[in-house]
Amino acid sequence: MNDRERLEMIDAILDELSEMAEERVILIEGLKDRAALGRLIGDFRCIMVQREGGPLRAAETLFDNGDKAIILTDWDNKGDIIAADLEHHLSALGIEYDTTIRRRLGDLCRKDIKDIESLDSLYARLSLTL
Repeated sequence: MNDRERLEMIDAILDELSEMAEERVILIEGLKDRAALGRLIGDFRCIMVQREGGPLRAAETLFDNGDKAIILTDWDNKGDIIAADLEHHLSALGIEYDTTIRRRLGDLCRKDIKDIESLDSLYARLSLTL
């Protein structure tokens, strides 16, 4: 797969994420992730899991508000652990969540970046190669 194809696929996933975010809360790790995603998809509701009490507190907040979620943690070991903890707590509370966006972006980006905060710079770099 060349850079153009990768960029097109990332773009399609980001469009899907933007649409899904209209009715779901995106679960990210921190402020830099929020800033990078904001530059790529515009405004969205999120919980910064690391800053706001961890996976259990995030799940409780979603439950209290009756929200659905999108898990979008980094693709490193820490992000994998946080994602697994989120899945456990969300499942226990019966909260609907999506992990496919994280997996699909990870499949396309993991060889270049390991975190959400770098996604906008990868997108810009791929855009310049066209």
